[in-house]
Amino acid sequence: MKSIKEKSHSLQMMNSSSSNLSVKQLDKKKSQFLYTDEMLISRFQSGDENAYVELVNRYKDKLTNFVFYFLKDEEHSEDIVQETFIRLYEKKHYYKEIAKFSTWIYTIARNLANTELRKKSRTKIMYLSQMSNHKKDYDLKSSDPELNTNIENEFLMKEIHAAIDKLPENYKSVIILRDIQGLDYEQISNIIGVPLGTVKSRINRARLQLQVDLMDYKKE
Repeated sequence: MKSIKEKSHSLQMMNSSSSNLSVKQLDKKKSQFLYTDEMLISRFQSGDENAYVELVNRYKDKLTNFVFYFLKDEEHSEDIVQETFIRLYEKKHYYKEIAKFSTWIYTIARNLANTELRKKSRTKIMYLSQMSNHKKDYDLKSSDPELNTNIENEFLMKEIHAAIDKLPENYKSVIILRDIQGLDYEQISNIIGVPLGTVKSRINRARLQLQVDLMDYKKE
């Protein structure tokens, strides 16, 4: 078991400024990195803690968004992601390059999120009700089409999130991983532990259900 001091050190590394990194991005037009995720975890396993900080910077926002879709709680989602990176720091040598690093880190986050959901199974969290906690009165002017468009887009995004949230759990997981997180089918198969064909089938069915649920908005 790791000491509190060691956990504290991993948290300090997570909060380190990216300006201290030796890892630099290549030509911005290509949006590629000098080191792949797998190269970074290998460097971290060899003692390069700058590589750990770079992995945190690459994945913290993606994982937070991913976990939030299940927990519907920003603070708890951030806690889960923080715990995910603590696990990465403590168990870095558990990773073997037989799978993509992204598959490994998403699996850790998903398992932690599932554990949190089981703890809170007695409470049903509704996304739209959470949004209603931030009520504001808007004085919209018809002469301001850009403002109207922004409000309409915000409303549509809420409806899309609500439609995803209403999907069965096995459909919701795959549609988030594929269409929101952008993972490939094989990665999703490894993360959720089902055959590739099942992943594709669930994604297709989830997309069809979303099309039905959002049909009214497509007509407008």
